[in-house]
Amino acid sequence: MTHRKISVLMGGLSAEREVSLSSGRNVADALRGLGHTVRCIDTGTDLLTIVRDLHDHRPDVVFNALHGRFGEDGSIQGVLDWIGIPYTHSGVRASATAMDKDAARTVFAAAGLPVATGRVMTPAELEPADPLPVPYVIKPLNEGSSVGVEIIHPGSNRRAMVAQSWSFGTHILVEEFVPGRELTVGVLEDRALTVTDITPAGNGTGFYDYQAKYAAGGSCHELPARIHPTAFAQARELALAAHRALGCRGASRTDFRYDDTTDPTGPGRLVILETNTQPGMTPTSLLPEQAAACGTDYAALCQWMIDHATCRT
Repeated sequence: MTHRKISVLMGGLSAEREVSLSSGRNVADALRGLGHTVRCIDTGTDLLTIVRDLHDHRPDVVFNALHGRFGEDGSIQGVLDWIGIPYTHSGVRASATAMDKDAARTVFAAAGLPVATGRVMTPAELEPADPLPVPYVIKPLNEGSSVGVEIIHPGSNRRAMVAQSWSFGTHILVEEFVPGRELTVGVLEDRALTVTDITPAGNGTGFYDYQAKYAAGGSCHELPARIHPTAFAQARELALAAHRALGCRGASRTDFRYDDTTDPTGPGRLVILETNTQPGMTPTSLLPEQAAACGTDYAALCQWMIDHATCRT
């Protein structure tokens, strides 16, 4: 194995900063353990400082451990393409499209992939009346890790309050609430991994929120998921199809709602929620857990990612 100079981008400006710092620290430790020379860059508001650091130290590879806006939306990918340093994960187009939930829905629908009924609207349009039958879900267009997500239940008076206090941009994605379970499938380039069934623990809502995703013991992950075999195979096929439809490279992870509530003996209904082009690499993250279940431990997964690093389009 060739030992390389690697810069790990971590932190960033988004609401997922702490998640990114955790991902970056774990990645750096793993890569150092493999004998690579690793430099961590905690990215802030000064892009010139980031570019100067990359220019002065000129890594062989950038491991992009950023999450959310500016790190996962094509912004830093364009900078790295410009200066010609190979980097992990997807390029500008796939990153930008996947990060914009409405754009990703359009791509998925055009490819014949299942998405929830929904629409984009302004907070002012949402405030006076329910746009869909309750329950329904309110989401920011470009946040991850369930940041800003709300479920409006029958009898709730939260709709107007959420609209009035909205701080995640000028528009909102409103989608039907799909009952059932939360599933996820990781993809490594051209190979779908296994299916994980996620059960949030102790938040009282059954919703896979930020706390459930990142707190120790926040959720129970069952893999391989014990679901109908047809649905299991379909989830893997859809994750790979979503990866390809968006033009992803390297690793991705596609999240689903799986409705098996009306006929528990049948294959049920799968709906794509989103594709994450830079899955978390924290101790509780789903992609490393799936990779390990398929025979690739954490360090080997990090090595695979830098082996597949390149400048993208």
